[in-house]
Amino acid sequence: MRQVRGGTRQEGQEGAESGPEVAFLMPTYSDGGAERVMVDLANGLANRGYTVDLVVVNESGPIVYEFAEGVSVFSLDRSRVGFALVSLLTYLRHRRPPALLSTLEHTNILAVLAGRFTGRTKVVVREANTSTEALGHVGIKGRIIGLLMRIAYRAADGVVAVSEGVARAMEEGLGLNPTSVTVIANPVITERLRAGAREPADHPWFHDAGEPVVLAVGRLTEQKAFDVLIRAFAKARTTVPCRLVIFGEGPLRSELLALAESLGVSGYMALPGFTPNPFSHMAACKLFVLSSRWEGLPNVLIQALACGARVVSTDCPSGPREVLAGGAFGALVPVDDVGSLANAIRRGLSLAPPDLPPSWFDSYEPDAILDSYSSVLGLAPVSTGTNCSSSRR
Repeated sequence: MRQVRGGTRQEGQEGAESGPEVAFLMPTYSDGGAERVMVDLANGLANRGYTVDLVVVNESGPIVYEFAEGVSVFSLDRSRVGFALVSLLTYLRHRRPPALLSTLEHTNILAVLAGRFTGRTKVVVREANTSTEALGHVGIKGRIIGLLMRIAYRAADGVVAVSEGVARAMEEGLGLNPTSVTVIANPVITERLRAGAREPADHPWFHDAGEPVVLAVGRLTEQKAFDVLIRAFAKARTTVPCRLVIFGEGPLRSELLALAESLGVSGYMALPGFTPNPFSHMAACKLFVLSSRWEGLPNVLIQALACGARVVSTDCPSGPREVLAGGAFGALVPVDDVGSLANAIRRGLSLAPPDLPPSWFDSYEPDAILDSYSSVLGLAPVSTGTNCSSSRR
């Protein structure tokens, strides 16, 4: 265990200062939505006056996160979650947080196991994905993880689902009692989003007066089904001029580039990699598309709508149907259906952005969501403080 920033306690000096009121556990500084949400929650509670620890298994990842003044950051310095139990136990015994919130399946299993060993910390696990769908794609490994989740989530002191669909999937797939699951959406409509949307898009296609741009954002993995999106884009382009930009990195980059080449659209598609500010591009695109095979609550779909984009999404489990109010705010198409997605892209390019009611924005803004997390973590009310941010080093 190593303290990265915040506080004054030196490694090995147990009890040299009081511990936090709440701790957050995540695997890395990944560019995934779950990690971004955990940092935003930690910062939000710190800005309300709580003392907060954020614990990462290791510091790998492309993001340079900013942390509020009340957040101390610790690294367990382990290459994988499976090797981090002893380090997490050391952290819990030294810092003694009354409550610990973790996210993502492997990390959640680790958190519950460590919490049972120490017996002092309330452990709440946050499920950000339709895990039964995700685990079904990784064979016997997925079945083992599913079994461990079934045991761990039942033993947790609280379970948070990011959408009603995720809650139902856990109740059915993991045998959880509905009364043990609390649904709390992600606080993704933030000042960071608003500020980012006001900046100019840095990719040249968004301001070169050329063909309209269709945008997608996400890891280049099977889950995001960008292969289906590229096929649908190629089909749509036969009748509607457009270009496709996909921001994100992942293992399928070479396969997706080869697919675009084989379909004759490589000159009209760009894979620029990860961008720290997708919001400026969401605000500037002609259409945003979510092509996923499964999700939990797709942050990028919410963010694109909040930035004023027209949107098209697969009706995947789960989240898009809830976000789009059953299709009222954007087209929903079947998963893995190239023809339907192509038709929706054609129509979407000519539609006006949806008129979103204030209540829709309220559902994904931080204040009420932080109230809900404070309640599920058992945090006592504190007076609101004002803190500034500093960069992770």
